[in-house]
Amino acid sequence: MVMNYRTLGKTGLQVSEIGYGAWGIGNSGWLGAQDDESVQALHRAIGLGLNFIDTALVYGDGHSEKLVGQVMRERSETVYVASKIPPANGQWPARAGVPSSETFTAEHVISSTEISLRNLGLDTIDVQQFHVWSDEWASQGDWLEGVQKLKEQGKIRHFGVSINDYEPDNALKLIESGIVDTVQVIYNIFEQTPEDRLLPACIEHNVGVIVRVALDEGGLTGSITPDSEFEEGDFRSRYFRGDRKREVYERVQKITQDLEIGQDAIAETALRYVLSHPAVSTVIPGMRSVRNVERNMRIGDGQGLPQEQLEKLKAHRWARNFYA
Repeated sequence: MVMNYRTLGKTGLQVSEIGYGAWGIGNSGWLGAQDDESVQALHRAIGLGLNFIDTALVYGDGHSEKLVGQVMRERSETVYVASKIPPANGQWPARAGVPSSETFTAEHVISSTEISLRNLGLDTIDVQQFHVWSDEWASQGDWLEGVQKLKEQGKIRHFGVSINDYEPDNALKLIESGIVDTVQVIYNIFEQTPEDRLLPACIEHNVGVIVRVALDEGGLTGSITPDSEFEEGDFRSRYFRGDRKREVYERVQKITQDLEIGQDAIAETALRYVLSHPAVSTVIPGMRSVRNVERNMRIGDGQGLPQEQLEKLKAHRWARNFYA
């Protein structure tokens, strides 16, 4: 298998189409990860050409970063690491009307980054991101001073934000300002809203796009059925609450019928859908097993989906409030 690489916007970094989402290996939110297996999965991914890993300070209270750092020290390849600074007030998602002085001050930006650098055992973070964002902050506070100081000190190379869940237009002002190098956004077959305004803006302003939740937290893998159960404390027990398991199952069945594909092809189709958009730089599925790594890495071949399938998938856009 040959990995295809894309330019991460104005950073100029050449990143693998398939990146590594390291939330799950922190063993918080998504439960069940085993460290040995996580480390093996990371090694296998890098061995197959992956060179972009996305983690965060809050994933397992630094545990994810530490595992990533351990693997980085054991590899000779160039691998780019992105991490994230949590909001000081602990609010996910960012709420309207809350000033940046309560979430991201220069002091908080710098101190959080220092902790992440220690966890990772690195001198520099390639892409440091705010873990939430509100466009109200684009012209507020002193957070940008903290970002600029870290860049000047060589502790971070590039700056990005992780956009609030299902609020892709809440970073348009920041993108237009030219301040930001990358954005991370939820984008998948069900959630196609980024195609309307965000992705065109990223192309116009040369902002790199990192896609998360391309598999709808497992909904677009074909593994969710009306009878699926998750252990207590697992994020998915809330995400797939109410009728959502049944709705997802029925929608996936409809996709397989419309595209005339098997159930085992839905995850590949979902990842290729995201990678078919020219604005997307990399997609970061969680891959906690070598099996999942090998399955997903084959998809980063630069091929995308045929136009006919893309057109059919437009009909599967899901207009609903996930947090209602």
